[in-house]
Amino acid sequence: MLDESDVSNLSLLDLFNMEVKAQVAVMNDCLLALETKSDVKPELAALMRAAHCIKGAARIVQIEPAVNLAHVMEDCFAAAQAQKVTLTADGVDVLLQGVDMLLHMANPDLQQLADVNITTVVSAIANIFTSQAIPETPANHETISAPVQVLTSKEAPNIIQNRAVRMNTDNLNRLMGLAGESLVEANWLEPFASSLLKLKGSQLELSNMLEKLQDLLGNQILDREIKENFTTIRQKANECSQLTSDRQNEIELFSQRAANLAQRLYQEVIATRMCSFADGGQGFPRMVRDLARQLGKQVKLEIVGKSTLVDRDILERLEAPLTQILRNAIDHGIESPQERLAVGKSEEGLICIEVAHRAGMLFITVSDDGRGIDIEFLRQAVISKQLTNPEMAAQLTEAELMEFLFLPGFSTTDTVTEISGRGVGLDIAHSTVREVGGMLRAVSAPGKGMTFHLQLPLTLSVIRTLLVEIAGEPYAFGLTRIEQVAILSRSNIAVSENRPFFLMNNQPVELILASQVLELPSPAVNIESLSVIVIGDRLNRYGLVVDRFLGEHSLVVRPLDPRLGKVPNISAAALMDDGSPVLIVDVEDLVRSIAKVFSNGQVSQVNQSAYQVVNKTYKRVLVVDDSITVREMERKLLENNGYKVEVAVNGMDGWNVVRSGNYDLVVTDIDMPRMNGFELTSQIKTHPKLKQTPVIIISYKDREEDRLQGLEAGADYYLTKSSFHDDTLLKVAIDLIGEA
Repeated sequence: MLDESDVSNLSLLDLFNMEVKAQVAVMNDCLLALETKSDVKPELAALMRAAHCIKGAARIVQIEPAVNLAHVMEDCFAAAQAQKVTLTADGVDVLLQGVDMLLHMANPDLQQLADVNITTVVSAIANIFTSQAIPETPANHETISAPVQVLTSKEAPNIIQNRAVRMNTDNLNRLMGLAGESLVEANWLEPFASSLLKLKGSQLELSNMLEKLQDLLGNQILDREIKENFTTIRQKANECSQLTSDRQNEIELFSQRAANLAQRLYQEVIATRMCSFADGGQGFPRMVRDLARQLGKQVKLEIVGKSTLVDRDILERLEAPLTQILRNAIDHGIESPQERLAVGKSEEGLICIEVAHRAGMLFITVSDDGRGIDIEFLRQAVISKQLTNPEMAAQLTEAELMEFLFLPGFSTTDTVTEISGRGVGLDIAHSTVREVGGMLRAVSAPGKGMTFHLQLPLTLSVIRTLLVEIAGEPYAFGLTRIEQVAILSRSNIAVSENRPFFLMNNQPVELILASQVLELPSPAVNIESLSVIVIGDRLNRYGLVVDRFLGEHSLVVRPLDPRLGKVPNISAAALMDDGSPVLIVDVEDLVRSIAKVFSNGQVSQVNQSAYQVVNKTYKRVLVVDDSITVREMERKLLENNGYKVEVAVNGMDGWNVVRSGNYDLVVTDIDMPRMNGFELTSQIKTHPKLKQTPVIIISYKDREEDRLQGLEAGADYYLTKSSFHDDTLLKVAIDLIGEA
């Protein structure tokens, strides 16, 4: 139900259009259910209510053809409810035509077209029940209206649950921006709390210095007034230390509450842009049913995960590619009933759409149990269409061959129908998925079926990105657009025709400096290793050399000012947790720019000795252990191998130290006073700025449950203290943060 203030400016025709769309969705679902369910009383009651609502609304706006059509449909449902007529598949076909006609009549632009065929459809529906001598009298029409208004207690709550408010898209975008800003502002409290922690440490040092001074002067005879003043100074210092400690604790609690509140607000705003997959997939069952009957096939559609939330914008754009995939499955994949029986399958084919959230992404799988695609047949089709030569085709893997299905004009059949055969459908599906930042791939099991995997962002408003540094500035790459990341040593890089490349899966990937493509100053490059992002399109794949990787982040997408026009290689902007801006790279545009640089023959060498080597910096390690013997052993072991090591005497001390410094690695014991190692690890891994810091837990406990508890807390490694007797600790440190 719409909020009254939001519908006050709508015309009666607009309201009628909205009402018909809502009721038509109900009628489609219920009519399809009539063919599959044995007990259809609830569906018939819902159909009567829907037809009655449309009839009443049509009378108000004086669309008599819609009144007549809804009226005869209501009569038909009443007859079926009274068991005076049985609705067959052919009868459902006619009623579905009537539903489509109602939808057309709700649209002012299509009303004249609908009026032309209205009489035919009304007569066809009337024939469903008049052929069995169902009397049509005014009394009958009146008796229908009574049960229409009856709602069961089970249905009544749905009206409240489905309340909706119309909101302007610009208003929603502004609300999203404000929620993102509140999240950034809340994070500013964390540095303030950290500064208070440093002040607390300074005051503790001051108290210790005063205590040492008192000890030094203890044996000397001092004036009474000096002693009193000295005592007062110590008392004031202690009071200030205690006051700072209290305020620091308060600001930490307030910071956590503010951050939690801002995060909840942010998540709620994002949720307003989401809707269940079922809302966008309402038309799929009807489309599958109609197309299967048209082709003389029996097909059942199952949707798993209907309630999975999807961004409304993504859901709207997914309708076309999913429709194309379903049409292909019905036309090319599912066999006729005779063919299925001949190979030992059931007459009815199955298409399953599975929707789920995994690892912060939306995964949609469309599978069928049809004939699939024979890989060798596909290989020959690629050769016959002269897309590659026989020698190259023989070397193509199954995954590479499947990519040809998404090329424009490519089709595995020579027969062109109005349903398929032109090689356009899967190309449209692939292009649309790429436009929303997703990936589409196909897997075939010959004789068993075909599966399409769609990997998409959960929302277009927030994307998971890999942050990298290019020419000293951060840039973000959407994870769905990255094929692979790698750190290459100089020995892995080769040069052919003055073009640097490396091998990935035994395939050459050309390398190019990101700073050259983006026309930025060339930075200092570490020639010992290169950080590379592999990106590409259908035809080309490139390795983009960046300064370094900064980690994964979720970013709220902010569109660029329209006055800037299309900024080359950049799609949008975002704000980091600390409020600093970051640009989001348009990967498809960047791939085109890379191709242009290579075509001009002006590629800079990425491994030439002329590049300046980055100054070496020592990597810092924090060792946390309450045993002085263990602390010193770990410290010496790491320092002897070039690491800069600092120590903390217990878990709480370690927590305070790790927040006040920048450490590349934390090594901690488990059993410590004030805060144990599990708690310390959990605190580090849930802290917004420290969660990327690797943690190694070292303990005498070698039980499996202790190891699992440590890993669940977020530890990157769990070692026993026997690791001191070999190079295990050192090898793990190198694995996590590299050599010193």
